[in-house]
Amino acid sequence: MKAAVYYGARDIRLEEVDIPTPGEGEALVRVLRSGICGTDASEWVAGPRIYPVERRHQHSGHLGPIIPGHEFVGEIVEADPDSELPPGSLVASGAGVWCGTCRRCREGRTNQCARYKTLGLNVDGGMAEYVAVPSKALRQLPSGVPLDHAGLAQPLAVGIHAARRAGARDGDRIVVIGAGAIGSFVLAGLAHLGDFDITVIDFPGSRLERAARLGADRCLPPSQTIAAEVTDALRGRKPDVVIEASGAPGQLAAALEMVVDGGRVQAIGIPKEKPALDLHSMIFREITLDTTLAHVCDNDLPAALQILATSPLLGNEFAETPVGLDHLGASLDRLADGQVEGKILIDPAA
Repeated sequence: MKAAVYYGARDIRLEEVDIPTPGEGEALVRVLRSGICGTDASEWVAGPRIYPVERRHQHSGHLGPIIPGHEFVGEIVEADPDSELPPGSLVASGAGVWCGTCRRCREGRTNQCARYKTLGLNVDGGMAEYVAVPSKALRQLPSGVPLDHAGLAQPLAVGIHAARRAGARDGDRIVVIGAGAIGSFVLAGLAHLGDFDITVIDFPGSRLERAARLGADRCLPPSQTIAAEVTDALRGRKPDVVIEASGAPGQLAAALEMVVDGGRVQAIGIPKEKPALDLHSMIFREITLDTTLAHVCDNDLPAALQILATSPLLGNEFAETPVGLDHLGASLDRLADGQVEGKILIDPAA
């Protein structure tokens, strides 16, 4: 089969490799769409950091390969005999694989499994014509969902998980800092989970315009006085929850300054440098600082598919026209350079 194989920074090669043989509890999936995200772009530009590219030739220094791709949908061609998903089923992959027996798995926090691994990050993934996937990480696509929209399911599930982790209650005033892909998926998750007053902060332009279309109650540009401006926009009240989804320098500190005393701040944007935080203020104001990572497949992937099935707006806003595997390097460059407004999708058969 044709696959994109990662060897190191800016070194992804199209190769013919063997079709994987599914193991116990796995299905063989023909990949129909595979998306890329900021993690893939970081590995492309400056990796390997996450990809487990180990040295296989001690003296030559050649790097061992991995097939990336953790955001993919496809068709089951060889079913797991113990699964209810038969051949021909169109499915979305949650990508994350959990053991089901460790402490965190028993608590339902499968994304914190002691033996957690992710297809496309830790083991071969979906930037190929076929991939072997544990059937428990697959969910059937609802009828009528376009494949390009379904390709958003995994990153949308991450946004939904973040929205759940925020712990907001109906009526809460929420600020989301950052209106890129993950911030927009958090916004969609919040709209799905409850009745909130939502403010989105980002630079003026297409991202804020999209946030307004996706349901933000108001959109504000960043500034040196943004905390006061948010309070003014909320008629003198500070937000109950602030979600930092940009990872930009200084924004986590801004979130902590902005939130109401006794409120909650959640970090989902991954900063490129260590942030400086005013712990004195956090302690005296009893601010709760949470983080969030990945998603819980059993809860968040079905919710993502439900959103995509009932509201085509999100898919229409994000899904780009798919390109072939031979465009992967150029697509990663576009993403790394900040030239992407939507979600780049790869069609391995193209």
